[in-house]
Amino acid sequence: MKKTFILCAFIMGFSCFVKAAPGDTTWVQANITNLDGYGNYDSLVSFPTTTGITYRKIYMIFTLGKHMCGGSGYCGDWDYTVQNYLMVPGGDTLEIGRLITPYANAGAPRTPWTWQQHYVYDVTEYATLLHGAEFMRIFYSGYSGGFTANIKFAFIEGTPDRTPIAVHRLWDGSWGYGGTPDINTHFPALTETAPTGTQTSTLKFTVTGHGSDANGCCEFASHNYQVMLNGTSVATKAIWRDNCGSAELYPQSGTWLYQRGNWCPGAMVYSNYHDLPGITAGSSFNVAMMFDAYTGGGSYTTDGTLIYYGGMNKTLDASLDDIIAPTNNENHFRENPTSGNPIIHVKNTGSTRIDSITIQYGIKDSATQTYTWVGTLNSLEETDISLPALSQNLTISGTAGLYTFQAQIQSVNGVADADATNNTMASQFMAAPLWPQTFKVIFKPNDEPSATGGSISETAWAIYDANDNIVASRTGASINAVGAIPVIYTDTITINKSGSYKFVISDSSCDGLHWWVWDSNPSAGINAGYINVKKFPNTNIAMNGYQYAGTYNNDFGCGYSQYFYVINATEGISNINEGGVSIDAYPNPAQNVVNVDIAGIQQVSGTLQVIDALGRVVTQTNCHNPHETLDVAQLATGVYTILYVNTASGNRLTARLLITK
Repeated sequence: MKKTFILCAFIMGFSCFVKAAPGDTTWVQANITNLDGYGNYDSLVSFPTTTGITYRKIYMIFTLGKHMCGGSGYCGDWDYTVQNYLMVPGGDTLEIGRLITPYANAGAPRTPWTWQQHYVYDVTEYATLLHGAEFMRIFYSGYSGGFTANIKFAFIEGTPDRTPIAVHRLWDGSWGYGGTPDINTHFPALTETAPTGTQTSTLKFTVTGHGSDANGCCEFASHNYQVMLNGTSVATKAIWRDNCGSAELYPQSGTWLYQRGNWCPGAMVYSNYHDLPGITAGSSFNVAMMFDAYTGGGSYTTDGTLIYYGGMNKTLDASLDDIIAPTNNENHFRENPTSGNPIIHVKNTGSTRIDSITIQYGIKDSATQTYTWVGTLNSLEETDISLPALSQNLTISGTAGLYTFQAQIQSVNGVADADATNNTMASQFMAAPLWPQTFKVIFKPNDEPSATGGSISETAWAIYDANDNIVASRTGASINAVGAIPVIYTDTITINKSGSYKFVISDSSCDGLHWWVWDSNPSAGINAGYINVKKFPNTNIAMNGYQYAGTYNNDFGCGYSQYFYVINATEGISNINEGGVSIDAYPNPAQNVVNVDIAGIQQVSGTLQVIDALGRVVTQTNCHNPHETLDVAQLATGVYTILYVNTASGNRLTARLLITK
């Protein structure tokens, strides 16, 4: 049954195609199953059978979830390989998508029992095979249950960028690396003849490293392979993924942030595409793979598929393929919610080089904005485009802060492009939060130094305005060595202009300020740190995706950006009304040092006293700054009062302090 849908209908908040004309979208349900243990999970699927219809795009949407499994042992907690195969009767078994399950303990903040993650694969290249009754296979490598799988296909009618002619699997399997026989014996030179209609040919190679020897191979060590065409190397590729610490699904209940052999826990596995030059219809050629020489252990799980294409079907065409921000799409979790620049992903789907793209965008039912991107985008190349910030203040209106963002390609190289059906997308998103004009950032570094070594912390923070100008920052902080009296930095920030801002935390070793793995590894000697943002007098400002509690607090990997708005700020503010005057003491309870913050006073000048339960002044110091640090190491356990007395007015502020030893 054929129906017209917005593509994002299968998942709330996904970026979606608003305009699918002239083609409808046909949805096909494939596998629905519990992944309860190692093995194959097969399902017979009824793909479209109508002849004469072409598809602009075919997407496979794999939804991974959790279920409560019985018995003992782990239940959906580990990083397992999941391979999705199209089982062609009497022909090749083709892997069309791979993913790695996350460390997904239900006690972790992002993976409760209700959690789902959606993985979207462009499988248009398999159009010649996705028809009629075929089996789909999920191969699950896990030795424990607890995950669920749901596969759907979306067939979007229209003209593809280039027409798939044929698909041929060359190699498939998991092979030991560094032993006997040599892995290259599994990738011999195979002779092919390009079928009628071929204008280009591409080798799609999917490879992930698993196991670990003394060198960490193959999961934690990078090696290369080469693509050999007629005995000559035409491509070299490293089998490596260096951005796991920036994964969108975080934190996880395992070692998610380590770099790995072309995969990250909880993420899609990206296939590598290698063009084979000079291959046209009737060409006879041979193709092989060659891995680096190595002696050791571990293995690589591989799949090599040869794809033959006809020519480009459009001369001048740009496709709007994704909205990265603003969106509720969980695959862009780190980039949202945003109050800054919208980011879209576009591709040159024509044969002509693109030099400019004009985009109209904005919030549904509001005024639109127009921006012309200028650059160079050759045929089949793609890029992210950052658009100027939205003019609307999205925290003022909207239903519970939920909005719809729309973007449309208006022209390419100054004229209308060939295909209007791939020019428009929309996304649902939550507005970024409203922050107060004045707040404080409390930062305790851990004991990991920057790459240059010494005593400078690897972690820093900065606040940027909408033009990427830094309005406040803390860099060059000192590390907090294990066993030393902690150094805590408190910065009081006043934003003097209304607008959009972002608070950015960066960590050069990509393990955050606290990673729970260090807690169970005393030899690592990591002294956990933290960053808290507070509004006065002493209330935490929640930061989506960063400030989790307990085990996963400050477990953010490479860093985190929190967008926010400030509105109705007054230029050059110098006085805060009496209701904003406050004093705050922390940590509380304290042992050795206590920080004191005074807010709402134009000129801090007076004395700070610490008074014990009997009313005796046990310590006193002059106070001329809104932030002071007091040494209380000599004080006994008990309840104390901190008293600030203003020299000029005699006004007093007090805070209660508990000392524990």
